[in-house]
Amino acid sequence: MSNDKKVLPPDEVNSPARRRFLTKGALLATGGMMSLAMSQAGHAAPVTINVPETLSGGRTRFHQIYDVIIVGSGFAGLAAALEAKSHGLSVLVIDKMPVFGGNSTINGGAFAVAGSPLQKEAGIEDSPELMFKDMLKAGRGLNHQDILHVLVNGTLEAYEFTLKHGVRYKPFVQHFGGHTVPRTLQTVESSGAGIIMPMRESAQKLGVIFKTRCKFESFIQDNKQTVIGIQVKEDYRFPDEASGTSRNYAARHGVIMCSGGFGNDLRFRMLQDPQLNTDVDTTNHEGATAEAMLAMLKIGATPVQLDLIQLGPWSSPDEKGFGYVSQFNTIAGYPQGIIVDVRTGKRFTNELADRKAREDAILAQRDAEGKPVYPVCFTNLEGAKQAQSLPGALKYNVAWQFDTLKELADHFAIPYENLQKEVDVYNAAVKKGSGDPMGKDVSRAISIEQGPYVAVRVWPKVHYTMGGVQINVNAQVIDSISGQPINGLYAAGEVTGGPHGASRLGSCAVADGLVLGRIAGAHIATRPADPLFNTSVSDNA
Repeated sequence: MSNDKKVLPPDEVNSPARRRFLTKGALLATGGMMSLAMSQAGHAAPVTINVPETLSGGRTRFHQIYDVIIVGSGFAGLAAALEAKSHGLSVLVIDKMPVFGGNSTINGGAFAVAGSPLQKEAGIEDSPELMFKDMLKAGRGLNHQDILHVLVNGTLEAYEFTLKHGVRYKPFVQHFGGHTVPRTLQTVESSGAGIIMPMRESAQKLGVIFKTRCKFESFIQDNKQTVIGIQVKEDYRFPDEASGTSRNYAARHGVIMCSGGFGNDLRFRMLQDPQLNTDVDTTNHEGATAEAMLAMLKIGATPVQLDLIQLGPWSSPDEKGFGYVSQFNTIAGYPQGIIVDVRTGKRFTNELADRKAREDAILAQRDAEGKPVYPVCFTNLEGAKQAQSLPGALKYNVAWQFDTLKELADHFAIPYENLQKEVDVYNAAVKKGSGDPMGKDVSRAISIEQGPYVAVRVWPKVHYTMGGVQINVNAQVIDSISGQPINGLYAAGEVTGGPHGASRLGSCAVADGLVLGRIAGAHIATRPADPLFNTSVSDNA
């Protein structure tokens, strides 16, 4: 193979400290790491690695080469990128959508942290062990406990990690359903964007490379089935599958899949649960589809609990997606109010039960023909004072304000006398601090005896997929036949399965993504660069 052919770099922003130049066009390997020379144009020319055999057969032409490639730019992907970069690796993060963050950007920015400083300031006693018990109970015992232990024990450190990268939280702790104690922190923006934006900015400053409209297509493996790269479509225009240009990217240390769940993949989610058809909306963004997970299954990854799909029990039928009401209910309606059947004015569930319990109870509210009868959740303005989304909900007529309980009852055609009795019973329990008929923890609740009141209609939406591929405590993807890690392949976040069991507790997705993403990024750095990239000579033929 000729050594006088000019070879170009993986990307113009590779760290100068790690860059190795080509001499007369020959590819050099130094200290077990290989880099490509910079071109004046700042783009990478195709590089053919002379591999005697690969799973795809023969030689593979790589257009760009990095130490680590991360698919997905949400909580897990950014945590993995920052961690891998901190170990001196060159990192590429790709996302098929035109904007970064996926579901992480549009979620509520709520993060369950066991033993946070804010809990201690408020006199709240908490521990990873208590969080473990809460998540195991919500998961109906189906949780993979090894991963769950890692998750709960990593939340405090992950919280400190976000502070380091510029994330800001509200100065109080929230009590989400299913948690024994208040342990949820929330970004000041009341959105996951409050985590995604500062972390991405920090990653860019450190030299992490980002590409949008870059769709993962398949894995490239060597003859020993080690993942050595991926095939992508650059300039992909979702959802046009004919768009984009095929390219191969190499990964010296491996690939981390942080591609998220499949809540908006109607075909695939209906294969798992036929009831989740077009009648059921989703809070997920359009790109929350299954193809990246299916690609892992295709090369042998172990599927875990794919039919466990969670619906958000706080959503509204009056708006699309996550909307304003979801946050109103989690912060105000459920902890500081009640939800009632409009036909009877009676409560029918514990508003602070875990998500599955509330989801099942709400979905049961149907008429004789099986059509939904949307329940109403309400509190007063005092109970809603921390709900930042309320002005927007009122503005767009997905929430309503009333001076009196009678006005509220009349608006929704709720039997007023029944509703008043239900409110009286609830207030009596609140005054006592215990004894709620639905078993709700009212020790921190307020009375809703006095208006003005704010109310919303409720109906669950597909929100989170608990199932995915199996990983171990190092975030390595496990082969379904051997039970051993697939070399060079890691995963974190919603694309994995196991830690949440049958039902994820609210605010634990951020914890999952950040904790396991960091672990993936740190562990992949311990893998030696693939010998293929240490010894092979490249050309452009």
